[in-house]
Amino acid sequence: MPLLGQWAARQPDRPAAIFVDSGETLTFAQLDERATQAARWLVSRGLQPGDGVALLLENQPDFLVLSYGAKRAGLMVTPLSIHLQPHEVAHVLADSGARLLIYAPALATLAAARPGGGARLTTEEGRGAAGTVPPAPLPQRPIGREFLYSSGTTGLPKGIRRALTPFEDRHTPEFDMSWKDFYGFDERTVYLSPAPLYHAAPNRYVQRAIDHGGTAIITRRFDAEQCLALIAKHRVTHSQWVPTMFVRLLALSGATRRAHDLSSHRCAIHAAAPCPVAVKRAMIDWWGPILREYYAGSEGIGVCCIDSADWLRKPGSVGRPAYGAVHILGDDGGALPPGEVGRIWFAGGARFAYHNAPEKPAEAYNDHGWATLHDLGHVDAKGYLYLSDRRADLILSGGVNVYPAEIEAALAGHPLVADIGVIGVADAEFGERPLAVVVPREGLTATALLEFARARLAGPRLPRAVEFVDELPRSEAGKLLRRVLKERFRVIPPG
Repeated sequence: MPLLGQWAARQPDRPAAIFVDSGETLTFAQLDERATQAARWLVSRGLQPGDGVALLLENQPDFLVLSYGAKRAGLMVTPLSIHLQPHEVAHVLADSGARLLIYAPALATLAAARPGGGARLTTEEGRGAAGTVPPAPLPQRPIGREFLYSSGTTGLPKGIRRALTPFEDRHTPEFDMSWKDFYGFDERTVYLSPAPLYHAAPNRYVQRAIDHGGTAIITRRFDAEQCLALIAKHRVTHSQWVPTMFVRLLALSGATRRAHDLSSHRCAIHAAAPCPVAVKRAMIDWWGPILREYYAGSEGIGVCCIDSADWLRKPGSVGRPAYGAVHILGDDGGALPPGEVGRIWFAGGARFAYHNAPEKPAEAYNDHGWATLHDLGHVDAKGYLYLSDRRADLILSGGVNVYPAEIEAALAGHPLVADIGVIGVADAEFGERPLAVVVPREGLTATALLEFARARLAGPRLPRAVEFVDELPRSEAGKLLRRVLKERFRVIPPG
């Protein structure tokens, strides 16, 4: 019996998921029954193990029902961001080969981007069709899984496809890292997810919370004050965030922060982007030592984790490996000593392949079989990993490597900086120089910020200019889309 089915038998009336915006609740029994019904329907349509189903949905009950149901039917599930452009939707659907697209009626225009091949159904049509399929035992197929696409921060999204799980291994954990031990997930967990389910981390963590017998509190979008109110109302024990959410939470007034009882909250998970030291320290000062950070990627090649106690001793670190072993290599492939920045490689993690892009994994693996996400960083003498940046984002200024994330971390400490992104732009003398693109709070001037920078940065790391914007381009996961900034600011603005 699937994990969800086991919990449905033990606690049928407990909420598995509460969808805050619509007020809908799925109990364990309801989610289990509807997932089985969806699986029967998908099998009845002739879909075979390994076939693909794409979901174009907001955070709504159908998302979980269809995700669980498709995997019970042995299918690959590809969630699509509702913020993709039509050509990106068309690319993912064509590249994945999904045989069925299920979409919310409100997203019909975006769903129409699908090229030929494969069926399209609204959620209402799917529910209606599933209701006509008579009850019958499901075949013992391999267990399906998410067929996720990268966020496309450096181009069109890339599919990350892995083998199905054999039916007899359906209860075997995918990774060695124990969610129960490190995060404390169990049947008493109340997990707040203020992010889109079509993104990898919220998708996985919500389902892991449910698989451990806990309740997921799901919002359609992030609202800082609402999240505090939900923690108090539902006695939330666990939550997940990205650094930009922390920044917005810290921007709330002291009175607003004090108005909500957060005493039930014992684990705040965060990842997706580097968290400025000043921001994380402020969150620990406010919430206590409950923050747990991880560094990983959708590729699943390795995971590093760090709790608040270790982070306070090693500020800025993303921890030590919980899955896979970390190696730092130079451009020549040689191992680098502690403290020296190089490319981060994981050994001993899961193998992966980018779907329909055989050349991409070749770039991600070396002769030892180690894999990389193309991020740069260093380890200290104790093996704690510190991120510097992505290789593609490195600024080469006058022959010196400059890491945008280091500049961002320094300038994010200014109290009037709401958000910041640093990119390299063309410079006649140095080839490239860093440009700081900033979302300011009231009263911030470029002169004041550059003075702040001069006290903390020197030489090629000092931004040549500051540009103020209303908002930075970020993915739903909070990752800065530097390629968008680079397209907008190809050269340092005059003045």
